[in-house]
Amino acid sequence: VQLQASGGGLVQAGESLRLSCAASGTIFSIDHIGWYRQAPGKQRDLVARITTGVGTKYADSVKGRFTISRDNAENTVYLQMNSLKAEDTAVYYCNADLKKVVDGPSFRYWGQGTQVTVSS
Repeated sequence: VQLQASGGGLVQAGESLRLSCAASGTIFSIDHIGWYRQAPGKQRDLVARITTGVGTKYADSVKGRFTISRDNAENTVYLQMNSLKAEDTAVYYCNADLKKVVDGPSFRYWGQGTQVTVSS
């Protein structure tokens, strides 16, 4: 299983970016899929996540500005980031907890990370 993330870049404060992450390989079902971020010298924190059959979860710092969505047919998750702030600058990592076979264990996978830089 691979998670391929894309869409990062350098933007000005107040602008928008859209991140994409496509999961490929042997996938039976996805329990959670979403995004984490890690700024220099800080821990990796949850940004937004979709839990299948349950809903979405956002970090308080991004509520109202970021929107996570999912294309189930393509096993792809998107993160629309609006009104970006300098403090959103980080490497963003796609993450998925998924099962490869029915009734099998859930495994956690990470994408390669994509840099988001917001200049003030």
